[in-house]
Amino acid sequence: MHRLYIGLGANLGDSRATLEAACAELAVLPDCRWVARSGCYRSAPVDTSGPDFLNAVVALDCHLDRIDGPLRVLRALQAIELGHGRERPFRYAPRTLDLDLLLYGDVVLDSPELTVPHPRLHLRAFVLRPLLELAPDLLLPGIGPARNCLPAVLDQAIERLA
Repeated sequence: MHRLYIGLGANLGDSRATLEAACAELAVLPDCRWVARSGCYRSAPVDTSGPDFLNAVVALDCHLDRIDGPLRVLRALQAIELGHGRERPFRYAPRTLDLDLLLYGDVVLDSPELTVPHPRLHLRAFVLRPLLELAPDLLLPGIGPARNCLPAVLDQAIERLA
């Protein structure tokens, strides 16, 4: 079994309702079991413009293997995004829903289709803060303790919502 962490973000439409619906869909992914969800965070866009994002992180336990499991999860995440009207007109475009596979247990994968751990997870407050809420002692493969990455993102505006 592998513990997965999935980042959720949205900044178009009813972002809160979209995140709730996406969580419901993640909770019933085949071969996965719901573990937990972080609180919801509001953050300014990074490397782009547009409305603020709502973000969260979800933890799932997955019974898929290390070899094809990450790509199967990626395809499921992309299908959920499409179901919520996700378009990709350009990199970092505003979006109705963004689902990122942040971690797949201790798997390290770098392929044209998918990189795990997510290559920028340690550089984004909107990922680190909710991730550490779920797993305060989390070790990032190839990086070390996730909490040690927080000082580098202190300049990024983020607010935990009630």
